[in-house]
Amino acid sequence: MNDHIEVQQIAKKAMEAARAALHPGQTLAEVRKDCEASLLELGADSFWYWGIGAFVFAGSGTIRSDSGRHYETPDYVLGEQELLTLDLSPQRRGIWGDFARTLVIQDGVPLQDPLDSSNAEWRSGILMERHLHAQLCELVVPSMTFEELARTMNERILDLGYENLDFLGNLGHSIGARSSDRVYIEPGNQARLDSVEYFTFEPHIRRPNGCFGYKHEDIYYFNGGRLVAI
Repeated sequence: MNDHIEVQQIAKKAMEAARAALHPGQTLAEVRKDCEASLLELGADSFWYWGIGAFVFAGSGTIRSDSGRHYETPDYVLGEQELLTLDLSPQRRGIWGDFARTLVIQDGVPLQDPLDSSNAEWRSGILMERHLHAQLCELVVPSMTFEELARTMNERILDLGYENLDFLGNLGHSIGARSSDRVYIEPGNQARLDSVEYFTFEPHIRRPNGCFGYKHEDIYYFNGGRLVAI
């Protein structure tokens, strides 16, 4: 457990460093480069997802859902008002971290809490992500299957006026030693949630036909039958 906590802390600290350094005129390539350097400086020894430590999108590009196999950092320069998604994949001694957030620049300043944005549309999407994670912790029990969780949460996303943007339609995956060993929160997966030690929940959502996507990812595990985020 301590190894998983430590690697996830690397991701969280790198995320905060990246957020604080955001500024108009910065390219997404620079954001990625600085973030990956930060992950390594903080103790990661590699990046587990296709060798990429930071997936960065901004503006209307936040609706994109790409496989890491094909990801290229978008050619984009940050402006005074921006919505970004940043997804980090550090690894240390074979232990994965996985952490994503939606960030906001307002009037040229990166907001510490994106819910402080004056953009009502952005606030709504960010708040919905937090609501979905709160709902997850309320409804999940160890005996629930990955398929049951996928069905329940996808129904809630639709009922709340959003859609799942993931290119495979899933909502998260197990944390393992090899990418090929992952199992997903998706239809057809009859495995129980407690059949794995850790799994992510990472809904990638938008309003139907909306121009902006939102993402919030944490790693979860069961402690005494209760779901807890690392």
